[in-house]
This record gives sequence, C-alpha cells and structure tokens, in this order.
Amino acid sequence: MKVIVFGATGGTGQATVRELLDGAHEVTAFSRHADQLGIRSERLHRVAGDALNPEEVERAMSGQDAVVVALGVNDNPLKVRLLHRSRTPTNICSEGTRNIIQAMHRLGVRRLVVVSAYGVGETRAVLPWPFKLAYRLLLKDQIADKERQEQLVRNSGLDWIIVQPVGLTYGRPHGGDVLASTTGEIHHNTIPRSDVGRFLASAVGGNQFLFRTVALSG
Repeated sequence: MKVIVFGATGGTGQATVRELLDGAHEVTAFSRHADQLGIRSERLHRVAGDALNPEEVERAMSGQDAVVVALGVNDNPLKVRLLHRSRTPTNICSEGTRNIIQAMHRLGVRRLVVVSAYGVGETRAVLPWPFKLAYRLLLKDQIADKERQEQLVRNSGLDWIIVQPVGLTYGRPHGGDVLASTTGEIHHNTIPRSDVGRFLASAVGGNQFLFRTVALSG
C-alpha cells in the first residue's frame, strides 16, 4: 500500500514509518522537518509541509491508499501551560486532522488511523485520578485538542481507527506482548513507541478494529 504519515518526525511517527517500510509499504513522511528524518529507503518519500495548510496536505495525499495521523505537541508541557509558548500550535491535532479528512474526501482515500491518547473520549471515565489531575493541570489545551480531533474522526464518514496509547516511552519493544483493548482495559501505564508504531502499521491494512477506539498498553 501507499501510506502517508502525518507527524512523521515525532517519536511515534518515526516508529510507524519504520514499521510500514518493514512491511514493504511505500511511505510518504509528511512533516515540517521531513528532511531531518533519519531513515533511508527507496520506498520512503519525504514531504516538508504543514498540516495546518490545506493545500499542502492535499498535494501530499494524492495517490495514497491510507493515512496515519501522528500529530502532536512535543514541547515541554510546563512551558506550554505556564508560558503559553509552543513551537507547534496547540490546535495542531484537531485542525490538522480537519484538513486531512477534507483532503481524503476530495481524493477518495478511505482508511484513516489516528493516534490520540488514553484518557480521551471513550476512555475518559476510566483514567486514574492522578492522570486526570495531570491532564487538567499540565495538558489541558493538548487534551482538549485531542477531544476535538477524535470527534472529527468519528464524524468523518471514513474507515477510521482511533488508537489511544498509554504513556509513551523510548524503551525496548515488547515484541508481541501488547494489549489492544476496545473496552479501555490496560495492563501497564507505559508503552514503547516502537510497539505503538508496529500496531499502527498493522491497523493500516486490517479490519479488526475498524470504527473502534483502541486502548494500547504494554
């Protein structure tokens, strides 16, 4: 398949690109810093662009079979919350996804796999209270953006899957030992990005979790 990954230079985005390439897919890596992606493959195409620019999004999506959205704010949450300073707009997930959905409809692309966060939307009620407090105090704007993003995806009319990983780490992959739950169940509070990337790559072509929200934990 031809798959475009939005947010390809973030930790989860890079892991997803690697897993897609390992699965013999042709991958377009879309990011403002696409030239900094340290991955080499004849099946990898780098596109420097801004997900908040509808024309750039649609141009990059032409000819794709599936879309993975791994957008997010990577800045220190304290700086974002207290100083309101962020290199990435805090509405990147919702507004970027809005542009992506519109482009998918115009170009006839159906499969949409989106990375959200555990404790958003369907899993909000089961989030442990210490994490609810952290979300409220440190990540209020980012979580609100994720809530808007998920609503856009559910109302998109596309073939969507929302993936909600728990706390992301750069730890060693667990191999096949990952819990993918549609009921909000989790085993651990963290999961390596490499495991998330592997799951996202599998979701691109699979129908097991179609139109479902999947909580992902180690």
